[in-house]
Amino acid sequence: MPSQKKLPSIVIRGAREHNLKNIDLEIPRDQLVVFTGVSGSGKSSLAFGTLYAEAQRRYLESVSPYARRLFNQMSIPEVDSITGLPPAVALQQQRGGASTRSTVGSVTTLSNLLRMLYSRAGDYPGGQGIIYAEGFSPNTPEGACGHCHGLGKVYEVSERSMVPDETKTIRERAVASWPTAWQGQNLRDILTSMGIDVDIPWKQLSKKNRDFILYTEESPSVPVYPGYTLQEVKRAIMAKKQFDYMGTFIGARRYVLQTFATSQSQLMKKRALSFMTGRECPVCGGKRLKKQALSVKFEGLDIAQMSRQPLQVLQDLFGPYARQSTKGDNSNRHHLEKQLVTQRIAADLYSRIAVMLELGLGYLSLERSTPTLSPGELQRLRLATQVHSNLFGVVYVLDEPSAGLHPADTRALLNILDRLKQDGNSIFVVEHEIEVIRHADWIVDIGPGAGENGGRVIYNGPAAKIKDCKASITAGYLYPKTPSAKANAQAERKPEQWLELEGVHKNNLKDLDVAIPIGIMTSVTGISGSGKSSLISQVLVELVGAALGQKPEAAEAESGTDLLEQQPEDMVKGAIAGGLKGIRRLVVVDQKPIGRTPRSNLATYTGLFDPVRKLFASTPGARKKRYDAGQFSFNVAKGRCANCQGEGQVMVELLFLPSVYTPCPVCMGTRYNADTLKIFYKDKNIADVLQLTVDEAADFFDEEPGISRALETVREVGLGYLRLGQSATELSGGEAQRIKLATELQRAQNGSTLYILDEPTTGLHPSDVERLMAQLNRLVDAGNTVVLVEHDMHVVAGSDHIIDIGPGAGSQGGKIVATGSPAEVSRNATSRTAPYLKAYLSGKICP
Repeated sequence: MPSQKKLPSIVIRGAREHNLKNIDLEIPRDQLVVFTGVSGSGKSSLAFGTLYAEAQRRYLESVSPYARRLFNQMSIPEVDSITGLPPAVALQQQRGGASTRSTVGSVTTLSNLLRMLYSRAGDYPGGQGIIYAEGFSPNTPEGACGHCHGLGKVYEVSERSMVPDETKTIRERAVASWPTAWQGQNLRDILTSMGIDVDIPWKQLSKKNRDFILYTEESPSVPVYPGYTLQEVKRAIMAKKQFDYMGTFIGARRYVLQTFATSQSQLMKKRALSFMTGRECPVCGGKRLKKQALSVKFEGLDIAQMSRQPLQVLQDLFGPYARQSTKGDNSNRHHLEKQLVTQRIAADLYSRIAVMLELGLGYLSLERSTPTLSPGELQRLRLATQVHSNLFGVVYVLDEPSAGLHPADTRALLNILDRLKQDGNSIFVVEHEIEVIRHADWIVDIGPGAGENGGRVIYNGPAAKIKDCKASITAGYLYPKTPSAKANAQAERKPEQWLELEGVHKNNLKDLDVAIPIGIMTSVTGISGSGKSSLISQVLVELVGAALGQKPEAAEAESGTDLLEQQPEDMVKGAIAGGLKGIRRLVVVDQKPIGRTPRSNLATYTGLFDPVRKLFASTPGARKKRYDAGQFSFNVAKGRCANCQGEGQVMVELLFLPSVYTPCPVCMGTRYNADTLKIFYKDKNIADVLQLTVDEAADFFDEEPGISRALETVREVGLGYLRLGQSATELSGGEAQRIKLATELQRAQNGSTLYILDEPTTGLHPSDVERLMAQLNRLVDAGNTVVLVEHDMHVVAGSDHIIDIGPGAGSQGGKIVATGSPAEVSRNATSRTAPYLKAYLSGKICP
């Protein structure tokens, strides 16, 4: 009998990246391989930190050192050897780039094709010459509207915006746009020296003086007598009294524009922006392009109008052109050439868009900016682009591609992954979604626990055989011994009042009325793009926040241009009709990072570090040296290492290669100076404590009730494996979200708080989802309201109430399809969620 042909494989020896325990394993190529395990077990360290990092390193070895510095390189992985590793492409979960000039069209290259189509096959007005493709881009000098520079808006600084209260005097800060503190006082003193009375109401100043103060482009320098009144200045000048210094004046508008254009501080830029008012560009009508480009049409639409159409509409529009015959009368050569160009570009557009529609992204438009996309949407767009690239022999490494996907869309995702595999590629997926794991050819299960308790290979083999692995936690969810619905049983909770929203307008929500129950847990469901996040994470947050006087967090931006472009185009409209009395506080527990720098960590964010530092300050050694709690902060000069300023690492410049960070040679990465490290509590100094995991710290501080309670809360949300000093930049979105949840659970629960969570199960293993549900139920039992946007059937079935939005995505969604208990919604014939919920409740599918 002939032996079965063995598949080519990748052999890994001695992998030690992060928490991996010197593991050896062999993984087949040309298969769909799922890496799974509890959150923090080490699966991403294996898939991305080891396999992808090594594939990238080997590729870059072939590139010249000069070119290599242009790449964002990963560090060299801790592994003895990897053999049989092909080139790799990583598609990771990440937020869209900060620049709003990055769009769906640019990420997928569809905009390039569209520009070529308009350039070569558009309908031009009579007598107008051909415009090259770049002339149809608002991001180039050739295409950008000259009046608004391709922004679509013009910005003005008016008297009304700079002087909101004309009854105030200049000394009372009537010119609100001027800087505060000394610089503002300096400008007022300069005006006094110039003979302008800063102690009379603004409206009583002459128009000539008002216009000079606000709009002058001159920069006169005058002697300054700080704090003097107009009369005192006149007397000082008459007496030839020595002035303090020469001051230079700057007009209020000029100050605003200069600050916005040149300040390195995002806070300063945002403050300047608050005095600028934007309106649609009167020349391009907000379309960002020159008139010549906008005069070219295709199917009666200019390129800006075409870019605003949903992908589904573009697919229908380009379909007939993609299928048309290019045979024709050779006598009209220009017409034949135009027909050929149209057919070829339309066919390319059609086939690329088809993949995106398969992945449930038909509701997106080409002009949609990437910062407004979820990480899942962005990853699926990149996946669609890869499918069309027709690469062969590549390893695709994907990070939870099912994130943000409704179960109805997951099947399409699996079809795409199968297509990539059939093209001769290897598909490596880090995943928690049971349906995706079930679909795998091969499973690598890492565990058994998280952090130091993980990093081992629990199972490495064919998917079907994992059910025989008793040590695998994942196997228990893939092949449950009891119907899953029984695990969800809980006392039924009924709301006593409802928060009523009416006339809601946002994105695809049009004049929507919705009632959200108070005091229970509600899941908001619906297929991807149906309007769930628009309703909950935007409308509900904004309306409740405004009613309670809580300001929603401002979106961050990297540059001034991006801040300009982030002005809200689609304002939330709607009102709270009733039920607000049941809510006194709003908390949004999202997956945004808990900090942007290594100085922010788990201990500092949760407040846990404050009592720890006070404890160290109370030790005999600290009291003897008169150290206070500040001595034990790496952010305070007296305690931190002077060489690295408490960073723990220093940057080393490498001529042609990217700069690298290495542990500080003075403090050896501890962040503290030698004197601070001589103080011990029990047998550890402050740096040793920051290296403890939460689990280890719980044992170490067992005699300190305040610290123990805080640590126990972090353990309860499944983060016992994290180190106290773990940098915020190393945490996943799911970990950041659970740290925020733990911080909330530590607070004294007085009830009446509205908690909003958007897809909290992203990045969570089914066992961690059960922990999450236990904590959310604790919040509800304490008299709070929890509202979640969610696709996970375990969470949806465990909620008290469901609001299902749809029935489709984009313009086909935005309506309330079904509301009620899980059992009631599961019987709704029009709901896309109902069949999956019904199957889950009946125990036919596991979590």
